[in-house]
Amino acid sequence: MTHTVAVSGASGYAGGEILRLLAAHPDIEIRTVTAHSNAGQRLVEHQPHLRSLAQLELQPTTPELLSGHDIVFLALPHGQSGQYTDALGDTPLVIDAGADHRLTSPDAWDAFYGGHFHEPWAYGVPELIVGGVKQRENLRGARRIAAPGCNASTVSLSLAPGVAAGVIDPSDIVSVLAVGPSGAGKSLKPHLLGSELLGTANPYAVGGTHRHIPEIRQALAAAAPVPADSIRISFTPVLVPMARGILATSTAPIVDGVSDAQIRDAWQSAYGDETFVQLLPEGTFPRTADVLGANTALMGLAIDRAANRVTVVTAVDNLVKGTAGAAVQSMNLALGLPEDRALTVNGVAP
Repeated sequence: MTHTVAVSGASGYAGGEILRLLAAHPDIEIRTVTAHSNAGQRLVEHQPHLRSLAQLELQPTTPELLSGHDIVFLALPHGQSGQYTDALGDTPLVIDAGADHRLTSPDAWDAFYGGHFHEPWAYGVPELIVGGVKQRENLRGARRIAAPGCNASTVSLSLAPGVAAGVIDPSDIVSVLAVGPSGAGKSLKPHLLGSELLGTANPYAVGGTHRHIPEIRQALAAAAPVPADSIRISFTPVLVPMARGILATSTAPIVDGVSDAQIRDAWQSAYGDETFVQLLPEGTFPRTADVLGANTALMGLAIDRAANRVTVVTAVDNLVKGTAGAAVQSMNLALGLPEDRALTVNGVAP
């Protein structure tokens, strides 16, 4: 069975990556692509790498144009998806790559985003531990899916096994991330110009202000479960001069009486059978280059007994496993298709 698809925000980075993955999907027909200021132009003028979709023209983003498809992907700036999702009630499957349907707490939304709060949807991170099972069970047959924030899902996947197993203390988490600027979108911003990024590293959203913090707390609270207000995280992202990628280094205290074997077993038990989240051999740590173009999260774990902390280093491609790959993987689950269809664990090198 072939499913018809519309992709909004198709001229942006997330929309383009969704299209790249869907173009290789045997069960998908990409019928409509939409944009705002770029409407009326050919898709390949903005996504010149998508040669197989050269026949498509960007249409205006309206509920009327998005309706009538089996699946709609929304790759819009935060706060803009809700106006369309409210009008797509008859669409069998809607997947939002923005933040509008991620958070369960209206107070958290008001504090970090503001504006109208929309109902939370099934969270699009299949491998995440939720109340003793994997989130994929909540994605099977889902009609509404919220794709994750790339930084948020990287940190949540890094630490959820330890929280769920009770081997780390989630009240003192520290995460520092090296991130590529594609995660900030394609809109022109002076601080994202090549001349501002090359040869430097720039911290941003320092001191507990980053919008992905409540998403991380929500995900880790669901893993135990423990109250979200018991999850305390110091979260510092740093822009670095690579187009794609996240390298997240996260640490948390070890719970008293827990052995090294119990710690490593928590992560091995969580991800040992997973295709797209892989724990590397002891003493091995990932590079962002190893996941470029792939739907994999590669993870290295160290036990620092001198500091009594666990350190997890995780690499993802923010546009694939961080966003579009997670969305397509979740779509496959919702449709009852093989979870890995049109997705790869193989990166691009050099």
